[in-house]
Amino acid sequence: ERLAGIRCRGFYTEETRQGRQRSGFRVVTLDGRTGTLASVGSQGPKVGKYSIHVEEFEKVVLPLLDPVAMGVDLYVIDEIGKMELLSRQFRIRISELLARPINVLATIAKRSDGSIDEIKHRSDVEIVEVTRRNRDALPDQIACKIRRLID
Repeated sequence: ERLAGIRCRGFYTEETRQGRQRSGFRVVTLDGRTGTLASVGSQGPKVGKYSIHVEEFEKVVLPLLDPVAMGVDLYVIDEIGKMELLSRQFRIRISELLARPINVLATIAKRSDGSIDEIKHRSDVEIVEVTRRNRDALPDQIACKIRRLID
């Protein structure tokens, strides 16, 4: 809503629940498609108690993150974390996006591993930590900054 008029592509993740228990995570594209990222009790690589649905994640997300797509002002990626980085193709695509003069708004895991550290330490990346103190003001601040960059 704060970025109305800016052509965005990307995805965000949200919890899935069964009753009061978290049962996994799904990806939701900005154009409304969904897919399963992780679930409890499935087959596949694990992060904690969750099995990661790498192929389904890639099928939904990778077409959105085309670094040569025309008409995209901003790529939105929520998130670059352990689960998502189990996809080799996703890691490659993130590197391709960051290698171009493209606007990317992403959340990234606080706890680092090799791939996450590489991204965080790039000279062209600005890290903004979300805290209890700043979290309510950040959406407007970030939207203003994006508008300045794109306009």
